[in-house]
Order: sequence, then structure tokens, then C-alpha cells
Amino acid sequence: MSVRLLLADADPQIGRLLKRVFDIEGYAFQIATDGQTALDLMVRWRPDLVLLELRLPVLDGHEVCRRIRDWSQTPIIVLTECDGEDEKVALLDLGADDYVTKPFSVRELLARIRAGLRHGARLYSDGGAVMTFGELQIDHSRRLVSYEGQELRLTPTEYNLLLLLSGQAGKVLTHRMILRTIWGPHSENDLNTLRVFITQLRRKIEADPANPKLIVTEPGVGYRFRLPER
Repeated sequence: MSVRLLLADADPQIGRLLKRVFDIEGYAFQIATDGQTALDLMVRWRPDLVLLELRLPVLDGHEVCRRIRDWSQTPIIVLTECDGEDEKVALLDLGADDYVTKPFSVRELLARIRAGLRHGARLYSDGGAVMTFGELQIDHSRRLVSYEGQELRLTPTEYNLLLLLSGQAGKVLTHRMILRTIWGPHSENDLNTLRVFITQLRRKIEADPANPKLIVTEPGVGYRFRLPER
């Protein structure tokens, strides 16, 4: 069965472009030109991933995202023309998994879609007690983490931070969300603490901590745990 992608965008040029691209890639594809139609297709068609433009008639993208998250964890990639960090953070806090800024390259969009689909597959599978990311292995049942076969010694906070990031692999997590989850709501603005622990964790799980491949910085927004390409 083909992977199903839903595009919610009122721009016919974007629709025609992506239809050609997705036909070549072998994705099943439907277009909603307003927010209410997007929600209707979510229920009837059950796409595997949603591409969501914010400026939609009837219901805007913010409201569509909020309503989808009320009942579904289907990956959502927002297509946005904004460059402001506050807006991007707000979108991710609302429940979006990722964003691509217009104008975007088709190659980048396809890469983000593949990452979103892998993240979605992890959400809907039990995954077993052991998670593997290249040379990194996380054994949940025994609370053991190893890299290239060697057991790593992580502090409890480092371990919890790694679990949070890897459990949402492929998804951008905002600074605020990470701080709130690991340290509590009183720590939402303590970016220095988060940066220190990210640096410590990178030193233990990255081959080259100065050029991280697993824990990737999204400038001004947060961090993404990158899934290795298959």
C-alpha cells in the first residue's frame, strides 16, 4: 500500500508541483484547499503525513494543527513563509513535528517527509525494548546505553534527555518543551542548563561532538534527534 500524503494548501502552483514530485516518488497524494476539507480528509482518508500551509481559508493552519492533535499523532510538517523564531517555536509547541520555509527545495522537502514518516512509524510500532541508531543502542529494559559496543555511563538526567530526544527522533523539540519535560515548568527559560547537558551528551554519543550527527541544533528553536539514513 502506498504512503499517503495530504497537502493542505490553497496555492494551485504548489499543488501541481508537488503532485508531479509525489507521483514520481510513488506516494499517494490528496490536496485540501481549505482547512475544513483538510480535517475531513484526515478522518476519511487517514494520511500517513500532513503538509500544512498556515494561510488557509475557512480554518487557518494553526486551528487545523490544533484539532488534528486533539485525536491524532500523524506527523505534521508546516509549510511557512515566516522566518521568525517565535512563530516557529509556537508552531512546534502547538503540535507540528517539523517546518519547511517557503520557498523550499524539493530535495529538502522530501528529506523532511522521509524523516517524518520514519518518526510516525516508530510511534505506531512497539519498537521493542532496544532502540538502535547507527552505532548507538539504547536498551530501555536494562537502562543501558552503548556506542560501538561499549557501554556508556550516563547520569540520570543525561539518560532521560537522551530518551526524550530519541523517542521523538526526526522531530524538532523546542527548548521550552525539553526543559519543561526534563526539569519541570519552573525551568522553561533555563537555556544555559539545557546547552550544558546537550554538550555533555554529545561528548558521549557523537563520533565528533563538534560536528554532531545525532543531536542536531535547530538555531533559535531547539534540537532534533536525527534518524540515520537507511
